[in-house]
Amino acid sequence: MSNQPIEDLERRCPRLGSPISFRYCLISGEDDDICWKVLDCWWETFDVENYLKANMPEAVFNELMKKADKPMNKVGSILDIVEKVKKK
Repeated sequence: MSNQPIEDLERRCPRLGSPISFRYCLISGEDDDICWKVLDCWWETFDVENYLKANMPEAVFNELMKKADKPMNKVGSILDIVEKVKKK
């Protein structure tokens, strides 16, 4: 791994199809929260799980781990978005 800050590391985002920085992943999820795919995307680059555990509140980290254990399929994701829009 290079000496650049972790937040500046870049990779291709499977959701967007273009290069993004790790910093973007930290704010690109729902409600400007962390992306639920962050663990899948970055585990080969650095120890992302330990980094997040050390830099996030424990409750937020635990919620992310729950989402990572049960990723939604596309239909489930669309239905979840529809429900959130209805609530707004």
